[in-house]
Amino acid sequence: MTSTSSESGGPPRRLQIVLSLLATVALLYLFLIGVESLAAGIKGLGKGVMDAYLGDALSPILGLIGGILATTLVQSSSVTTSLIVGMVGSGQLSVASAVPMIMGANIGTTVTNTIASLAHAGRTAEFRRAFAAATCHDFFNFLSVAVLLPVELITRAIFGRGLLEAGAGAIATWVTGAQGAKYDSPIKGAIKAGVHVVEDGVGTLAESPKVIAIVTAVVGCVIIYGALAGIVRTMRALVLSRMEAYVNRFLGSGGPVGIVVGLVLTVMVQSSSITTSVMVPLAGAGLVTVMQILPITIGANIGTTVTALLASMVVSGEAAMAARQIALVHLLFNLAGTLIWYAPPPLRMTSVRLAHRLAAIAARSKKAAVAYVLLIFYGLPALIFFVSRAF
Repeated sequence: MTSTSSESGGPPRRLQIVLSLLATVALLYLFLIGVESLAAGIKGLGKGVMDAYLGDALSPILGLIGGILATTLVQSSSVTTSLIVGMVGSGQLSVASAVPMIMGANIGTTVTNTIASLAHAGRTAEFRRAFAAATCHDFFNFLSVAVLLPVELITRAIFGRGLLEAGAGAIATWVTGAQGAKYDSPIKGAIKAGVHVVEDGVGTLAESPKVIAIVTAVVGCVIIYGALAGIVRTMRALVLSRMEAYVNRFLGSGGPVGIVVGLVLTVMVQSSSITTSVMVPLAGAGLVTVMQILPITIGANIGTTVTALLASMVVSGEAAMAARQIALVHLLFNLAGTLIWYAPPPLRMTSVRLAHRLAAIAARSKKAAVAYVLLIFYGLPALIFFVSRAF
């Protein structure tokens, strides 16, 4: 007599998958409501309100640092980029000002797997391998910013628009067309209805239009963070148990396959941090090399741009095209970084070599490893940002 899975103490695997996917769809709907609520709240504050903190007057370096800080604090580049899309979609933040913030978010997201590598500090050889695997992500994104931010600023000074900004604008126009932002789909209607529920609820708590706008924006942020956390948790339960098997199966297939694996896994779990953090214990155990991990990391970089692209599709109004444009900047930045630092074989090993050198220092001094994380991702960015704003 055979026993069913329900008799063995849990629902059938197929039913569990269906329920998880339905939960993910519901959470995605909430996430999109959050993005639209954030944009509506910021828009309600009036033109120029954000300029004192995140407006066009903010220098590119401070924008970069702000993106790093925001991402390290919330531990999610998806949350940061979604917030940036919402601010651009509200018309309070220009695409040009948001570009360095997007780059900063890419750097900030690397802190999670670097912190994860510190768990191996008790075993020197294992820690050295794990720390190198984690920091190759750091260095790849550092190097991408070091090249692409100056290029963006120089081309903006010469042509009026930066290279990434112009490319993303051309794609946004081509993809959506002149009337793309004005199309009212049933999905957009459902999202608008959800936003109205948020606004009506906030309206019962306050009467001042400015207070209502502020609370609506804050509620939008909370919904974004909570929905993304729920999506990550739900999808991780489905995917994580098989993730290491998938990774081990494809690691030896070469760079392009590794990039695709990293991209697909990140899209599925909606978190590049999870994808890259899974690599750290594998490297620590000596099962994979840093060079094998690098393509997975690059794929995770590209895969994490999907969240901002989804967020941009629900933004409507005059700044809808700009919201799509900044989301595409995120994608183009990661693709350009891949073409510069991975496609040419002579440059492919650059981030790997730098990671190994830093790991050798960290293995000799665990305090140096902790100082690296605290200073590079938290201390120095916070000091520069707040001192600059004070003066």
